[in-house]
Amino acid sequence: WVIPLVIAITFHEASHGYVARLFGDDTAWRLGRVSFNPFKHIDLFGTVLLPALLLLMRSPFLFGYAKPVPVNFQALRNPRRDSIWVAAAGPAMNLALATLAAL
Repeated sequence: WVIPLVIAITFHEASHGYVARLFGDDTAWRLGRVSFNPFKHIDLFGTVLLPALLLLMRSPFLFGYAKPVPVNFQALRNPRRDSIWVAAAGPAMNLALATLAAL
């Protein structure tokens, strides 16, 4: 279950940066964060330590998070509209990956 989770996190975060670039903000692109390299998206606490701690504690739930992709919303061509698309890109990628996995 770890490999599909790493793939999902990586694609989720990269999609935020890709859509931001599509709408005018190249911050994540310039910083190399629009990448399918999972190590660029790892947050030491949120991606490694917190899930490991919850596993060790035999928690009934498991969660974590990745390093957020930097987005300068003011650099978007239409910040009010485009920020919604940038925010929705990650969950949309999760849905696309889930659909693909279900086929």
